[in-house]
Amino acid sequence: QVQFVESGGGLVQPGGSLRLSCKVTGYTLEYYAIIWFRQAPGKEREGVACVASSDGTTYYADSVKGRFKIFRDRAENAVDLQLRSLKAENTAVYYCASDWSYNCPRDKNQTILIPEPGYWGQGTQVTVSS
Repeated sequence: QVQFVESGGGLVQPGGSLRLSCKVTGYTLEYYAIIWFRQAPGKEREGVACVASSDGTTYYADSVKGRFKIFRDRAENAVDLQLRSLKAENTAVYYCASDWSYNCPRDKNQTILIPEPGYWGQGTQVTVSS
């Protein structure tokens, strides 16, 4: 069964940075749109960032624009998420996933949609605290 594997989370102080990595065995990630999303305690899941395969376009939730960056590491067959200027409200479990399409799934409000849970990984915990 295909499963995504996330890594790179940890404890970081407010204002700090982390780099998360997303990998999957058996697939070449550059062929597909990849989504990073998160779930914080007591909150709805939120699509954070997406990189399309069709043209490499990236999309971000308004809450992270200018601070997070999604990019492909082709040498590692990975899609990474660089987190900068972290805030306490960014504390969450971060996941990556794909619906195996070329374009980033978004609704009419341009909100990044989260794929069905069939291929979710275990996620990686990001805790922002002093």
